[in-house]
Amino acid sequence: MPPEPFFSGAGLDRADLLRSEPDRLAELARDPAARELAWADGLPGLDAAGRLAWREVRDPALFLGLDKGSPRFSPIAESASAAAWALLGQLDPEDAPLFAAALSLAGWHRRHDFCAACGHASAIVRGGWSRRCEACGSEHFPRVDPVVIMLAEHDGRLLLGRQPHYPPGRYSALAGFVEVGETIEAAVARELMEEAGIAITDVRYLASQPWPFPSSLMIGCTAQALGDALTIDRTELEDARWFSRDDVARAVSGEADAPFLPPPRWAIARTLLERWLAA
Repeated sequence: MPPEPFFSGAGLDRADLLRSEPDRLAELARDPAARELAWADGLPGLDAAGRLAWREVRDPALFLGLDKGSPRFSPIAESASAAAWALLGQLDPEDAPLFAAALSLAGWHRRHDFCAACGHASAIVRGGWSRRCEACGSEHFPRVDPVVIMLAEHDGRLLLGRQPHYPPGRYSALAGFVEVGETIEAAVARELMEEAGIAITDVRYLASQPWPFPSSLMIGCTAQALGDALTIDRTELEDARWFSRDDVARAVSGEADAPFLPPPRWAIARTLLERWLAA
């Protein structure tokens, strides 16, 4: 099978049991082997080789876990800059899971200074993996927003679409947020009907990917379309069309005259295309 989606993988040992021991976390922060993630322009910093950049501990607000026993921390940095996409092209896949965790966790803290229940200021607890309101006692945890992203197939062809902000020629899998009270299968069917006007059956899970912009979980699926007539929602998509297996193979292999530009390697849509070709 092709590689796992970018940002996926175990990463380091998150050491959950240590999060409830503030004295132990403070001791770990003083460990000579402890390191803190260095940030630059609102993103976890990288060295020349594309690996995460570390420095001596200065602001251990967030406990990321243990790397072969060595404590790893992060400050709560400023919001991410527009340079995120360029940085992803340099990021070593081995460090991608930790990059995603740190970016999502820091962003959640920046957006949740106050208690959603009573409006009082909240405080960081459990090594940064939750916040507690000092007024009403409510505890809040980092949220993850589920998003379905799917390939619909009909007679050996795939449905792909493009949004107006995509680079010229790029087509990708359709996607949308899972709504309250909705299953993954229902969300796939609803999004394909809303955006492309097609009915589907046989929804199957394929892979997932944490997406730290700001904190989604991409749930990759496939489905079989019952027909190929499209009714495109132009408020969501600039275009959508069916592509043959040969079209997809040429695009993924990077041929100069390919019929479309595929998603980048760090997008789970690229993984879905590669796995469809390998099936």
